[in-house]
Amino acid sequence: MSPDDRTPSPEPVDFAVDLTHHEMVRRAHVMDALGPGWDPVEVLRGEEEAYDLLYSNLDAEQQRIYDTLVEAGVLPRRGDGRAAA
Repeated sequence: MSPDDRTPSPEPVDFAVDLTHHEMVRRAHVMDALGPGWDPVEVLRGEEEAYDLLYSNLDAEQQRIYDTLVEAGVLPRRGDGRAAA
């Protein structure tokens, strides 16, 4: 085969890769790494507590920025729409 014979075809090539098996193996490894004591509900509770702390005790300017971000859809509205006190 000469170098000239390697000219790419202008026609699209049908190419597909099935990653289903790899994804199942990856998920199994993740679950193994998390271990049997992993409690997703407790993790979500902890995240909510962390967000409550993050948005607590804001001064007036921080509260204004928080409200602006909520109105813009950047942050979800928490509780009554005010950052936690």
